[in-house]
Amino acid sequence: MDVRVDHVRKEFDRFPALHDVSLDIHSGELIALLGPSGSGKTTLLRLIAGLERPTAGKIFFGDEDASEKSVQERNIGFVFQHYALFRHMTILENVSFGLKVRPRSSRPAAGEIRKRAMELLDLVQLSGLEKRYPNQLSGGQRQRVALARALAIEPRVLLLDEPFGALDAQVRRDLRKWLREIHDRTGHTTVFVTHDQEEALELADRLCVMSQGRIEQVGSPDSVYDTPTSPFVFGFIGESSELPVNVDKGDIWLGDRPIGISSPEASGAARLFFRPHDIELVDNGAGLAGVVATSRRVGGTRRVELDIGGAGHRVEIDLPFDHPAGERTQIAFRPKRWTLFPPA
Repeated sequence: MDVRVDHVRKEFDRFPALHDVSLDIHSGELIALLGPSGSGKTTLLRLIAGLERPTAGKIFFGDEDASEKSVQERNIGFVFQHYALFRHMTILENVSFGLKVRPRSSRPAAGEIRKRAMELLDLVQLSGLEKRYPNQLSGGQRQRVALARALAIEPRVLLLDEPFGALDAQVRRDLRKWLREIHDRTGHTTVFVTHDQEEALELADRLCVMSQGRIEQVGSPDSVYDTPTSPFVFGFIGESSELPVNVDKGDIWLGDRPIGISSPEASGAARLFFRPHDIELVDNGAGLAGVVATSRRVGGTRRVELDIGGAGHRVEIDLPFDHPAGERTQIAFRPKRWTLFPPA
């Protein structure tokens, strides 16, 4: 099921939560709405669900205008951060609930409902636990039940609102891999809200990065990470450092010193962005020179913070873990991949 958000605006008490947002969601894809708190991602999800109505604009399911339709009419599967399971019902009853409350005309027979629920419990790897209650399961297991319940109604669109936000890091990592496998097997059009960059990069077919009620960039995880189109996206997706530079005759300068890279198409003041791992060490005098201020281990590398040029600028770079640099050591480097943006 394709979903199209067409020039949607949403206001709460005249405060604009979304500004003229348009987004095409392709049938069968898993798209992540990614951004900080207050960016509008959950508001957009609730508009797609039918839990809110747009102040302006329309939402289409396929060619059908769904803007005024209810959640039930849209046939949405919804998974929340805090499970929202019925505590007094068994796991089997929770998964079966959406089918049991359908109108009589569209309600499957009791035996068919049970069969469908048991198949879904097997799909989410909870076979044998159908007689337990939610308080007898771990957080990760409860979220699997919540997903099985959402899938039971055979939704046209599956919506997930920070579904792993209440879980610890290791459980989140395990469930990310599992959710991707489930999605590939079921093929539902899925919209996933998160503020976790790692989660979005690992799970999604495409990212929709949002800030202050607007869409900043939409694209594959690789394209958004490797070619950010704005300073916000560069700073929000992955680690990055920023320096105020000047471009003169193609050469990029920091203060009164060229830094060993050039940009023939740019001129004047600019902001240079690069990632800690996208650098190469050079001989002192051939690039940016800085003094080690702090150092810490990040996985198999050492993340070093450098004071650059005595002008109050600090950047982070990654070094091999066994690099001998210590505090006050001087290091020279040059960005290998970088982007210039206009000054703020």
